[in-house]
Amino acid sequence: MSIVTIYLEMHSLDQLRPKRCADGHFHIEEKTEHDWRFNRDLYLAVGQMWSWNDKRMWSDEQWKEYGLAPELRTFAAYYEQSLAGYYELRRDHRDGVEIAYFGLLPEFIGRGLGGALLTNAIEEAWRSSPSINRVWVHTCNFDHPAALSNYQARGMVIYKRETT
Repeated sequence: MSIVTIYLEMHSLDQLRPKRCADGHFHIEEKTEHDWRFNRDLYLAVGQMWSWNDKRMWSDEQWKEYGLAPELRTFAAYYEQSLAGYYELRRDHRDGVEIAYFGLLPEFIGRGLGGALLTNAIEEAWRSSPSINRVWVHTCNFDHPAALSNYQARGMVIYKRETT
């Protein structure tokens, strides 16, 4: 089966069409104490359903290097007291911020939390530096079926498609 990768971007926070979680039980915290194990464990737990395989076989050393990189920031999403998902923001070399990984744990999918999580990721990306000129992400046909529509509903626009 072919993999179709779609790249989306946003060039201004004004493009954001936010979605909030109305019940007040959902909150997001930055992981200020860098723990590469959190990145690894969430990548594996969230990505298992969506065939995230690019980092599945990484060694602890590779995860350490990735998770402790200064350009990476990690955020944990909680519903009530339970970990619900996460996202990673990675600064690139062209004054952009990539939403590198983004997702909910399986038991939190379908509760309307994805739009609120993405809204927070986009807002945090724009807040990270006054020099930011682009927030971007990529998704593929193996991701959650609503991933692309969520990105577009928040105001991101497609700029490239690749088929491999």
